[in-house]
Amino acid sequence: MKSLVLDISLKASIDKVWSYWTEVDKITEWFSPEANIEARVGGPYELFFDPENHEHMSTIGCVVTHLTPMSLLGFTWKDPDEFACLMNKPDKLTQVKVEFTKEGETTQIKVTHSGWRDDDEWKKAHDWHKRAWEGVLASLTETLEP
Repeated sequence: MKSLVLDISLKASIDKVWSYWTEVDKITEWFSPEANIEARVGGPYELFFDPENHEHMSTIGCVVTHLTPMSLLGFTWKDPDEFACLMNKPDKLTQVKVEFTKEGETTQIKVTHSGWRDDDEWKKAHDWHKRAWEGVLASLTETLEP
């Protein structure tokens, strides 16, 4: 199955956009209410959508896989409880790469979510994630371009 690829352009500096993906106090403004992030390869990239229960609706155990400051951020990804049995085993984790490019007064962001398998259940998860990433990027846009 093809990777999910989404692109947006933000009227914000690249360093500001970078910080909103790599700093806990920033990512909790637009992505998840609680997070554990260390912006270094091998560091945690954990988002907690239910702060009362870190095992529920979270990316607990996910890690940063690529890091080139102001350019590339990669991390492993766990899925919501609905798809946990399908996708949250260590050998089935998907990967997300976020590329940052400065273009004048704007920052271009390209999100690529890969590692999808080819069957009906994975297709459902793929379609769900497409809608979810569109919502996530809309939230980032609303936060940075009020």
